[in-house]
Order: sequence, then structure tokens, then C-alpha cells
Amino acid sequence: MALFSIFAIYFIIWWLTLFLVLPLGLRTQAEADEVVPGTVESAPARFRPLLVFGLTSVLAAIIHLGWYLFSVKLGIGLDTFPDIVPKFY
Repeated sequence: MALFSIFAIYFIIWWLTLFLVLPLGLRTQAEADEVVPGTVESAPARFRPLLVFGLTSVLAAIIHLGWYLFSVKLGIGLDTFPDIVPKFY
């Protein structure tokens, strides 16, 4: 598999993982009783980008490693289970 494809799949996994990590530990301005005028109450009271992006990168790397081991090294993919995946050709 080409190196570019491996990085592209990691980027897709990272992006999806970001949306899983974003709400973790989120505290809204309404919960913190610190609503800034001109913002909605559901806005984050304190956004921690280093923590969010770091946790996203670690979780995406673990998921990507699992995908890489199963798919590339072991050869387990959708073609391994022909009864589950319908053929459209």
C-alpha cells in the first residue's frame, strides 16, 4: 500500500475521532455561570485545544494501528466475509 494512502486513511480516522473527543469534558458557559455577552449559553466555557488534539491523535493512532494490522498485515477485509457484504457487480 502506498505511503500516501496510509496517511490519507489516518487523516480520515483522525477527523472522525475528533468529533468523538470534542464533547469529552466539555463544560458550557451556562454550567459555569460565566456567560459572555454576545455568545450562546451552550458555548464552551474553556476550550483546551492541546488536550483535545493530543487525545484525538493518540486515539486515532491506536485505531489506525488496529486497521493497519488487520487490513494490511493479516489481510482481513471485507472480501474475507463474502456472505456479509453484497456483491454489486
